[in-house]
Amino acid sequence: MKIWTAHLESGGDHPVEYPPHANTSSTKKGSSLQYQSFDKTRGNQMSGPQCCENPPTLSSSAGAGHIEELGGLKCYVSGTADSKLAVILISDVYGYEAPNLRKLADKVATAGFYTVVPDFLNGDPFEPENVEKPIQIWIKEHGPDQGFEDAKPVIEALKSKGIEKIGAAGFCWGAKVVVELAKYAYIQAAVILHPSFVSLEDIQGVKVPISILGAEIDKMSPPELVKEFEAALNAKPEVDAFVKIFPRVSHGWSVRYKDDDEAAVKSAEEAQKDLLDWFAKYLK
Repeated sequence: MKIWTAHLESGGDHPVEYPPHANTSSTKKGSSLQYQSFDKTRGNQMSGPQCCENPPTLSSSAGAGHIEELGGLKCYVSGTADSKLAVILISDVYGYEAPNLRKLADKVATAGFYTVVPDFLNGDPFEPENVEKPIQIWIKEHGPDQGFEDAKPVIEALKSKGIEKIGAAGFCWGAKVVVELAKYAYIQAAVILHPSFVSLEDIQGVKVPISILGAEIDKMSPPELVKEFEAALNAKPEVDAFVKIFPRVSHGWSVRYKDDDEAAVKSAEEAQKDLLDWFAKYLK
């Protein structure tokens, strides 16, 4: 296994990358891959205000792609269907109409991947202004466990189109879905960004190359937890991994940035480049 990490140095302006760690243990931890249903009580605890900060202005017309049904779900699709390589982007609680997410899908498509953003929330994204359905109530109707089940027919639909390799990237809520897909090798490569609901046991069960991009300011997955993820992956020599903690950014930064915030855009673009590099390495 090759695991590259980037942590924060005191007073530094950028993550500092270190070479791969030596494999100090050949013992595989967390070998049981029994699927654990999403604990909605635990979800209530993890879906705090930070999970919903900086909501995007949703737009059904955003992006250069089109809407197509795959596996029973409406999907934003970008890229050529002639590609044998696909990437599924799994949204945060704001769903598949988020303009920055669709912009990223178009960027991934330009890199040669047939890119799909399914509507796993079935037309019901979280609405911060809806006081009758706060996040603690909304999440009970939209557990990532259902997203995992809904992803399976989408993957089968992609295979029926001739797709040979599939990667998936998940943001916040979507990270849990991606990790479940990675635990059962439904995909060939995984990227999770500022994850929510992902446990150490989940990471111990991952079976495919995974990149974890975390934020310095993140209550959902604080740097301490991300470093635990790193240690778990370091104990799995059969799984390649990349772990990086971005300084001075908050949960959601990779897709919920404002276009007029130069620093935020720069950090988001760096994360998106890491995402593209990972899929280029393990899908192409």
